[in-house]
Amino acid sequence: MKRQILLLSVALAFAALFAGCGNKGEEHIEAETEGIYLVAGGLTYQVQISRFLNPGTIDDAQYLEGLPEGVPAQLPGDEIWFGVWMRVKNYSDETLTPTTNFTILDTEENEYRPVPLDDRNPFKYVPIGLRHAELIPVPNSANQSGPIQGSLILFRLKTDSLQNRPLKLIIEAGGDELPRIVDLDL
Repeated sequence: MKRQILLLSVALAFAALFAGCGNKGEEHIEAETEGIYLVAGGLTYQVQISRFLNPGTIDDAQYLEGLPEGVPAQLPGDEIWFGVWMRVKNYSDETLTPTTNFTILDTEENEYRPVPLDDRNPFKYVPIGLRHAELIPVPNSANQSGPIQGSLILFRLKTDSLQNRPLKLIIEAGGDELPRIVDLDL
């Protein structure tokens, strides 16, 4: 899987070099920065922001509500909490459910999967069936009305991975579709 993603990244970079400007209507498979719209599984995904979380601050402590039992908010010195705030919209005419298959990959091929959060966390990413023009986060929810306007996908990273950049968020919608890749801003 890791090698396929790296080969895909190289192939996409090579194709982009020869593609010229292209047109505005084309769908992206890889985004070199956050904020770019990527279509996967018929839905449009956009990373609003990604950043480290500090459990010692009031705001970030609230993002860490609902951690699994036995998982401490204060991590050992070689680990950090890292949040990715995602927005998903359905522009199609059919009801579609967003993916839960996200991975962060560093340049040393270390993989990180999301940490599940329970219902005590109103900011967490919850993939619900979306009809035409519906989106996540749901309008008037805590995560939609806040300053970020995205739903939190929480990761627990080794601090060594911060030196192995760019970190890539891999979005897999399933089927035969190629994964979508976002370079995360750090």
